[in-house]
Amino acid sequence: MTFEIAMVLSIALVAVVLFATEKLPMDIVALLVLTALALNGLVDGGAALSGFSNPATITVASMFVLAAGLQNSGALSGIGNLLGKAKSPFQFLLMLFTVLAVIAPFVNNTAVVAVFMPIVMAATASIGMSASKALIPLSYVSQMAGVCTLVGTSTNLLVNGMARDLGHPGFTMFEFTSLGVIYLAAGCIYLLTLGRWLLPDARATELVDQYELGKYITELRVGAESSLIDTPLSEAKLGEEYGVYVLELLRGDEKVWSPRSQTLREGDVLLARGEWAKLEELCNATGLELNAEFELKQRSFEDVEQVLAEVLVAPRSRLIGSTLGMVDPGWHHNTTSLAIQRRGQILREELRHVRLQVGDILLLLIPEAEMAALRKDRNIIVLSQRQAERPAGWRAPFALVTTGLVIGVSALGWAPIAVTALAGAVAMTLAGCLDAEDVYDAIDWRIIILLAGLIPLGVAMNESGAAEFLVQNSVGLVSQHGPLVVLAVMYLLALLLTEFMSNAAAAVLLTPIGVSTANMMNVDATPFLIAVMFAASTSFSTPVGYQTNTMVYGAGGYRFIDFVKVGLPLNLIFWVLGVVFIPVFWPF
Repeated sequence: MTFEIAMVLSIALVAVVLFATEKLPMDIVALLVLTALALNGLVDGGAALSGFSNPATITVASMFVLAAGLQNSGALSGIGNLLGKAKSPFQFLLMLFTVLAVIAPFVNNTAVVAVFMPIVMAATASIGMSASKALIPLSYVSQMAGVCTLVGTSTNLLVNGMARDLGHPGFTMFEFTSLGVIYLAAGCIYLLTLGRWLLPDARATELVDQYELGKYITELRVGAESSLIDTPLSEAKLGEEYGVYVLELLRGDEKVWSPRSQTLREGDVLLARGEWAKLEELCNATGLELNAEFELKQRSFEDVEQVLAEVLVAPRSRLIGSTLGMVDPGWHHNTTSLAIQRRGQILREELRHVRLQVGDILLLLIPEAEMAALRKDRNIIVLSQRQAERPAGWRAPFALVTTGLVIGVSALGWAPIAVTALAGAVAMTLAGCLDAEDVYDAIDWRIIILLAGLIPLGVAMNESGAAEFLVQNSVGLVSQHGPLVVLAVMYLLALLLTEFMSNAAAAVLLTPIGVSTANMMNVDATPFLIAVMFAASTSFSTPVGYQTNTMVYGAGGYRFIDFVKVGLPLNLIFWVLGVVFIPVFWPF
């Protein structure tokens, strides 16, 4: 082992640990990797910055804009009505899978799930179906459909770009479709049969009991006119009469010990939990008020038409880690945070001190005119006020035609996908499918930085000989059993890495290994690259293995074990299918 190989492998190992432990944001880790490689002379200046100009990075950024254009133009707005016509849960899932099979191969699957989550939750409620029976399938099928084309997932584009840099000819738009359709069909059959039985049936009442969903925690202030003044809290019977339970009593800056034994005074603040309708009923009956902090902000727009909106804190949201006290003044919306839900926990601290987590649901008061801007915010997913206004005019069909042309022109080989996607993004912006300032918000810059920062790691692994060293000391140990066994091992390795770290990071680490493995065995690298793509893009066994799993984790009231029960068998099925069919479509 040379010094350069040791340095590259050390940097890669530190990156894997940081990705797996999530001690730092993944985009920061990627930039640290890039910096470490450049400062140690493991890549030159041009290679260090090559990720920012790589066609994969440009294509992924452009596809985010295209997805936003489709959503904002109203091109997908009729889907909710279509799903709401389902007569049974089985028919609903069949219709959902069909729609996803058409859309997800051409739109980034993270964007697809963000658009479809509120649609699915509304539609399942309308047919009396548990949302927990539909949200995991939404995540899984979007991943399955995404591997059917080159642009369906950022991982495909990343591996394709790296493979070209390593001397591979790359892949065409529909080169994966044959295997992708097999995966999609097998996955849908599984989810409609065995998987459907394994999914939890957490209906509304069960979610309330098991996860405290449906019950908000808010702060109620005892005002001067409240009928509860001088009443012992134990005699107020708020739980018996209103279904509202006091968690803490705040008097000044202190929590009062044994709140049920206290007599209420003017200015006391009750940290209370209950259904929002019951909380409102309690306030109207007893003269309790929302904490003055909320009332003060409401007065600034009390003459404006306001609505209540439920929003879910999205994965990679910049709100994560912020307190409710920090969110309102620093956010770009004139919102008032009224209450919060957190799956599996009962909060017992002042709301202004609660640090937000992925999956938290906030109840916001917001001027109705600002709801459109709130729906576009990538930091949250709007769950209530689900039916967005449909923009009238020609922009919806224009967005659909533009997306079709982006895919079609590239598939015919008339122009590279990076060029067509960029042209499509510009066309949608000029047409007003989304505002120019919204273009930057539409792009998930963490993903872009992640791709740009990790591409040089793949270059360093190949040029330093680190990839070849890993091959000889890992999959090389089973190379005597033939390329099929090596393929099975590499697929399984990619599958395991993706469950515990970023799928893009796993793909970056394994792509040069796949090429080096093929060179060592004197076979075509394509089967190994396909295995890396499909394994890294279909991660089902944990809620953190893929960003779409994380998105539905909180909203569906799932437990970690639910993903293991439903996803692990599906991963094993896909592993077997990959080992069987990859050599059929792409011989060694």
